[in-house]
Amino acid sequence: MGLNRIVMRLARNPGTEFAGGDDHRGYALTAPLTKDGRLDESAYAKVRALCSVRRFSPDEDPVDGRLMHRRERWYFDYDDDDVSDDEPIYRLGEHRFAVGEYVTVTDEEGRPLTYKVVEVQPAA
Repeated sequence: MGLNRIVMRLARNPGTEFAGGDDHRGYALTAPLTKDGRLDESAYAKVRALCSVRRFSPDEDPVDGRLMHRRERWYFDYDDDDVSDDEPIYRLGEHRFAVGEYVTVTDEEGRPLTYKVVEVQPAA
């Protein structure tokens, strides 16, 4: 049960200011994956303290948080005391984290934006 480093960059999002995508915006996650590349819920229960997320963009400092799971919902949490900063991920438990796959994250403004998985490797 190893951890993986997953990097997602902002993909094309027609109808937004990111219509062409932006390789400088995205997320880097540390999480356990199953052999087929999905989040490993049972492994997560054992290593949840090590599961992290870093949101990055060129116009703000990187923001560090945690990958969280409650009931059927996965989300990114940046502050224990503030639920308004949580970023839900559409069907994250069903996504396959493999290079070229897409994931939708609802940002802090409530916009669903699509990200492309560009890297998956064992975490150091």
